[in-house]
Amino acid sequence: MKQKYPQFKHKQEGNTIIFEGTLQVKPEFPVYTISIIYRGSLSPIVKVLNPQLVENPPHVYKSEDNKLCLYHPKNFKWTKEKFIAKEILEWTAGWLYFYEVWLETGVWYGPEAHEDFEKLDYE
Repeated sequence: MKQKYPQFKHKQEGNTIIFEGTLQVKPEFPVYTISIIYRGSLSPIVKVLNPQLVENPPHVYKSEDNKLCLYHPKNFKWTKEKFIAKEILEWTAGWLYFYEVWLETGVWYGPEAHEDFEKLDYE
């Protein structure tokens, strides 16, 4: 994480690691502050802290305070051996891009079928 995203800092709370930092996917888009809670083999929790998302954005878990929906657990199995920087942050950057386009157009051009996230290359 430190090599690929040095702007992200972390703190450990028991077996949980909380990463917080900024992402800007295009110069004309805002700088977003992101929180990622790493919980070992449990799916990471990804939230946008700032700027606040609009009410009822697409592809979030509303019951969990707008946790970003980056993949469907039936199509991608998170394990503690995977890397937050490779999997989760790259998908988060893609989500932010599609969110900004959705704000401008009202259309979510990102993958609708969650398995399509595995096919995208955000590098």
